[in-house]
Amino acid sequence: MLKTPLLTGKQIYLKALMQTDVTDEYVQWLNDSSINQFLESRYQTQTAASCRHFVGELQSQNNNCFWGIYCNQSKQHIGNIKLGPVNKLYQRATIGLLIGNKSYWGKGIATEAINLVSDFAFQKLSLHKIDAGCYVSNQGSKKAFLKAGYQVEGLLKDHFFYQNKFEHCVLLGKICENSQKDTQ
Repeated sequence: MLKTPLLTGKQIYLKALMQTDVTDEYVQWLNDSSINQFLESRYQTQTAASCRHFVGELQSQNNNCFWGIYCNQSKQHIGNIKLGPVNKLYQRATIGLLIGNKSYWGKGIATEAINLVSDFAFQKLSLHKIDAGCYVSNQGSKKAFLKAGYQVEGLLKDHFFYQNKFEHCVLLGKICENSQKDTQ
C-alpha cells in the first residue's frame, strides 16, 4: 500500500487528506462554478457525504496518494493534490490538483505542490515519469506545470465539452533524468 507522507515546502505543506478533513468550505469549493469549472465533478452537486466517500475511496486504494494542501502560516486547508494511479510496471503516475481557496490563486501554490509531489514520486517511489492533462483554456494549470518543469507532450483534440463547445486537452509530462529501467 502506498503511504501518503507529510511533505513540506516554503509556503505550504501536504498531508494525507482524510474523511475528517472534509469541511463545509471544502464542499463549497466543489460546488462553486468558478472553482470547479475544469473538474469533471462539476456535473454533480457535491455534499459532505459524497466528498467523504470520495476521500475514503482514494485513501483505501493502494495505488494513489491524496494530499490536502495547507498553508504553512495559517494551517488552512486550501486545496488538494493527487498522485495516481501509480503504475509500478511502467514507473509512471498522473498528477491532478485543485486550489480551492481563490485567495491563494496566482501565488505559486500549485507549482510548489506539483514540485513537492514530483520530487516524492521520483525520489521515494522511483518513478520514471509523471503526466498531467488540462483543458486548453485552463491557463493557470498549464502555467503551474510548465513552471514545475513539465513539458507539453501533445494535444487531444476536442477531448472535453466545455462552455457549449468542444475543447482540446493539453498533455504534459516530466521525466526523471536519474531513472533507468533495465530494458534487457
